[in-house]
Amino acid sequence: MDNLTIRRATVDDAPAIGSLIHALLPYLTVHPLGLGAEKFIANVGIDAQRRYLGQDSFRYHVALRGEELLGVVAVRDNTHLFHLFIKETEHGKGLGRRLWELARDDAMARGNPGAFTVNSAASATGLYLRLGFVQAGEPIEHDGIVDVPMRWESVGA
Repeated sequence: MDNLTIRRATVDDAPAIGSLIHALLPYLTVHPLGLGAEKFIANVGIDAQRRYLGQDSFRYHVALRGEELLGVVAVRDNTHLFHLFIKETEHGKGLGRRLWELARDDAMARGNPGAFTVNSAASATGLYLRLGFVQAGEPIEHDGIVDVPMRWESVGA
């Protein structure tokens, strides 16, 4: 990952974050064009990202090569992995793991006792399993998406 910069995100990053997630919609929604997932799409769009980035309960980091956004990770309430999105051309190169570990370590340094939840897209469960998460419930289909509840705990937590 040459020339990669990872930093805390700001509200100015909202357009790039929203665009990155929008480009990944075929991986995230039941219908490849997002039909039926309008509520979800609105909740991950640029305006929503601006709202989240402005709240203290969310902590975002972005990975950039130059000005190009390659990935984003966000933790809500210091316990829930809210976003982990990687640009499609970067899938399988370790950036997801790197961002997760940074977010996890940051949250634990700020008092997380070593337990996280995530609502994985069905297409991302393999990644989360490789990161040490376990499935915590049955997949739930709603609003044009499928969430797979998952949990991660540190050894001894």
